[in-house]
Amino acid sequence: MPIDISIENYLEELQHLPLIDVRTPAEYEKGHIPGAVNIPLFSNEERAHVGTVYKQESKEAAMEFGYKYVNPKLNAYIEESLKAAPDKKTVIYCWRGGMRSHAFAEHLEDNNFRRVNVIEHGYKAYRKLAVNNYDKGELRVLGGYTGSGKTHILHEMQKQGQQVIDLEGLANHKGSAFGNIGMETQPTTEQFENNLYWEWQKLDLSEPIWIEDESVNIGNVNLPVSLFRRMRESELYFIEISKEARAKLLVKEYTIENKEKLAQGIQRISKRLGPQNTKAALEKLERNNFFEVALLTLTYYDKYYKKGMGKRNSDNVHFINLQDTSARENAEQILNLQYDRNKIDTI
Repeated sequence: MPIDISIENYLEELQHLPLIDVRTPAEYEKGHIPGAVNIPLFSNEERAHVGTVYKQESKEAAMEFGYKYVNPKLNAYIEESLKAAPDKKTVIYCWRGGMRSHAFAEHLEDNNFRRVNVIEHGYKAYRKLAVNNYDKGELRVLGGYTGSGKTHILHEMQKQGQQVIDLEGLANHKGSAFGNIGMETQPTTEQFENNLYWEWQKLDLSEPIWIEDESVNIGNVNLPVSLFRRMRESELYFIEISKEARAKLLVKEYTIENKEKLAQGIQRISKRLGPQNTKAALEKLERNNFFEVALLTLTYYDKYYKKGMGKRNSDNVHFINLQDTSARENAEQILNLQYDRNKIDTI
């Protein structure tokens, strides 16, 4: 018989085993445990039909239809499972750890799989962790006006042995109206939360965790509310770099694609820029004066960020003046300063 295991047991001890998600392709696409291979017991249409029969007729009638859909695919399940788990050891999950995962697991065991585990409460158990389990660990939040190179600094910190969560990397978005430029398609919010917790559960929660200051939305995805609240309550290390230096960095990062996307970004913030600044920014963009465009947009973003700063506990905010946007030097300076708080200007 397949052995049921908790999601905690899987994460702590069995991540080395191949993971199979037997839910429908639509369920998998919306969100899945990172690394899982989708071998659906039912197609989207089959699952919908079985569910309708269950509601309108009976559990027994639904099971009968389920067997009709499943039986012709039994050999295919084994073939696909062997591709995912050639050593014949695997972990299975469905939505709640119910009939789908157990039926699939028993089929594998009947066909000489040596070890098959089923995650208790299924994908739902992982979702509970991914949304709520951020109450432990010391957060150190890195803030700064747009164009400060915060993500680059965090990457340098990581190279120097610090624990880092790259929210913008996980979200495939840089957080501003221009944040999709040069990035891949964003995941669903559900998958973003799943990927975020996958990285979180790898951390040593007895050591500090560096994370970038973000709003609750990063492009089209949302941060888990529990993590966002903790970020707002944590120590904020706010770096101050001149607007000119930041504009140069923005030009370097955001002019890698065509001007049409830049123009779209300007239009998205046109109400806050105002008609005069919007018109000026678009005209300068047309003339390839990217530096002046960056300066104009920073006027808006600096005001927006400053407004958000006013909502924080001032005792937790520490200003750090930096000369330029050199990520390596800035990472070293911030890490040195955090150990000598007398050098940090505390509000």
